[in-house]
Amino acid sequence: MADIVSPQRRSEMMSRIRGRNTAPERTLRSLLHRHGFRFTLHRRDLPGSPDIVLPRYRTIVFVHGCFWHRHADCKFAYSPKSRQAFWTRKFAENKKRDKSNLHALTALGWRTIVVWECQLRSAKSAEAVGNAIARELRSTLRRSHHAVLRKTPNC
Repeated sequence: MADIVSPQRRSEMMSRIRGRNTAPERTLRSLLHRHGFRFTLHRRDLPGSPDIVLPRYRTIVFVHGCFWHRHADCKFAYSPKSRQAFWTRKFAENKKRDKSNLHALTALGWRTIVVWECQLRSAKSAEAVGNAIARELRSTLRRSHHAVLRKTPNC
């Protein structure tokens, strides 16, 4: 099936799609900040230039767009009807790169969390995601704190 817009118009439309500071990313950052977490953004020295990096917790959060990262069984992960071979290859490369980045980060000692765009679309759902991540981060800090305490020799 042929594209319904000219190649120039399609190029213009695609150039407006941002990979950083997207609305879902900003939503999650706001929720984490409200919970009192501080983080850095898009660290280029880490594989995949992660969206949110919480160094104190050795945790990285990726906010994946359902379309680009192929969220399984999600209505937003539709496949375009035109240039199907191109899109199939593009999506496969994206998934391969995501998997590689997650493995590399794990090997470096980072814990990774992937949040999907569709999980942040409604305020209620976004709040639940923010609360779940906050609980997980706080329990991680307690576990690592206790581990340090157990290893400390008695005085």
